[in-house]
Amino acid sequence: KADLAVAGLTITAEREKVIDFSKPFMTLGISILYRVHMGRRPGYFSFLDPFSPGVWLFMLLAYLAVSCVLFLVARLTPYEWYSPHPCAQGRCNLLVNQYSLGNSLWFPVGGFMQQGSTIAPRALSTRCVSGVWWAFTLIIISSYTANLAAFLTVQRMDVPIESVDDLADQTAIEYGTIHGGSSMTFFQNSRYQTYQRMWNYMYSKQPSVFVKSTEEGIARVLNSNYAFLLESTMNEYYRQRDCNLTQIGGLLDTKGYGIGMPVGSVFRDEFDLAILQLQENNRLEILKRKWWEGGKCPKEEDHRAKGPRRPVSGVRVPASDFRCTENQPWEGPPLGWAGGVSLALSSVC
Repeated sequence: KADLAVAGLTITAEREKVIDFSKPFMTLGISILYRVHMGRRPGYFSFLDPFSPGVWLFMLLAYLAVSCVLFLVARLTPYEWYSPHPCAQGRCNLLVNQYSLGNSLWFPVGGFMQQGSTIAPRALSTRCVSGVWWAFTLIIISSYTANLAAFLTVQRMDVPIESVDDLADQTAIEYGTIHGGSSMTFFQNSRYQTYQRMWNYMYSKQPSVFVKSTEEGIARVLNSNYAFLLESTMNEYYRQRDCNLTQIGGLLDTKGYGIGMPVGSVFRDEFDLAILQLQENNRLEILKRKWWEGGKCPKEEDHRAKGPRRPVSGVRVPASDFRCTENQPWEGPPLGWAGGVSLALSSVC
């Protein structure tokens, strides 16, 4: 008994059989809503993260090998033997070697830490060994310092799934959609193999992975290991208001929201023209930004302080020449935004 149905009404073939739709005033698709997974906090041994355990092991073996080679070469070359008291009579034949076992172990450590030591190689052979070790440590230290800051200051995202294919190929994360909604119908009627496997999983999973409302699905995402399949408009709206939510992958399909009317309605052409005009002057995009941006999770490049905006509930479209239904009060994106669209359409018409 209504002239218009202004809400988050998805245009589908089944609905088109019984009512007429205007041109879509908003495009959307099915998307995956999941909670944000943060990587582990830096621990006491996080300074070891830039290199794998194997690299650290081979570095230790290289250090021991260089120390042994340096000790042996210094013992064999005559140029590392010198008299500590060259001017003292009777003690000129007393020769010492600065590369004792302890000093041979300490000298590579000083080179590795880029601090040096009071021990300086005298012979060409020991200088060659020292030069090779210094070149090796220069490359290692440069690679280490380049990666250390990223490992200690950036909390890496640990996302177990990155696309709908990843979601379909695993069973650790449960996933579902609203029971009886258009998203459920999409999976039920799809002939795409991946979506068929997802539907078979959702249909046979016990306990049921279907939810009764969007709010129930979001609560399940936040409180359990669950991925919620819902329309991208809902996804974007709630992600703007809860920073613990994120979207995985892109859209699974493409469809649109339209204004429902009785078959053969005289208002259809007028609303189609008005929607096209609002799209051309970017008015619809302005309305979407007004009602969608919540301000709690701003983009990184947006440094302005934005206050949260409350969605409109219980919007009623005023008109003098036709009847409109009053939607049930509900705080959600399609209703508030569709109400703004209807007001804009009324002014255009």
